[in-house]
Amino acid sequence: MSRVEVDGLGLNVEVAGSGPPLVLLHGFTGSAAGWTPLVDALAPEYTTLAVDIVGHGQSDAPADIDRYRMRRCVDDLVAAVRALGHDRATWIGYSMGGRTALQVAVHRPEAVSALVLEGATAGLEGAERASRIESDEALADRIDRDGVETFIDYWQAVPLFATQSSLPEETRASIRAGRLENRAVGLANSLRGMGAGTQEPVHDRLSRVLTPVLLVAGTLDEKFSAIAGELQQVLPTSAVNLIDGAGHAAHIERPSQFAEAVLTFLRRVHPGAGR
Repeated sequence: MSRVEVDGLGLNVEVAGSGPPLVLLHGFTGSAAGWTPLVDALAPEYTTLAVDIVGHGQSDAPADIDRYRMRRCVDDLVAAVRALGHDRATWIGYSMGGRTALQVAVHRPEAVSALVLEGATAGLEGAERASRIESDEALADRIDRDGVETFIDYWQAVPLFATQSSLPEETRASIRAGRLENRAVGLANSLRGMGAGTQEPVHDRLSRVLTPVLLVAGTLDEKFSAIAGELQQVLPTSAVNLIDGAGHAAHIERPSQFAEAVLTFLRRVHPGAGR
């Protein structure tokens, strides 16, 4: 574990392996620990830096909501990776982490050599964005009112994660335990500061993202499979890989297939790395 201080904010970064650097960004209510199977597959060839995003895991969860704004989060993450000795990296993000990684590529392209985006979007627009801001604020209020455990019971039952019901009981228990380590203020402020509605949409800037991009989704996640196809149309050097039999969290539901897809992509981006 590495504790990195960025302008008064402490971020936890789990570092493993050696070779070209890969930054791993988890989803909402997750943490760096959720990437363990992928880290095990990647570390023989790459340096993995699995970050607890602000408000999550062992990173700080400040009361100041401005610290959670997407642009501030992007700058803090780039500064943390740089403090660990890496000016450029491949950024791998899932869901909220995928949205964040894409924002890094748009706003701090000098820090990005390639992207792997799993279940990610470029943001929402118009009435859909307004509706999402409203619903995320309601969720944040719910966390403030009921606490983390009650919220996690609700969150794990949303249809987006229905496919995870077939996971082994041990895996589901581990996911739940990790989510319960979060703090109410961190989760609520994350929704308010960098939720899918609150974040700035970047659709009009995707054509400028010239680094290689792998777009991943599970075939059972029809919404994000379609979004991956839409993103491929506007990201100039992108490809889509759909993981059979997986839902929204393909890296958890089909870890071997996900790791194989990522490794194939990385070996093309970084030929000869670690081999």
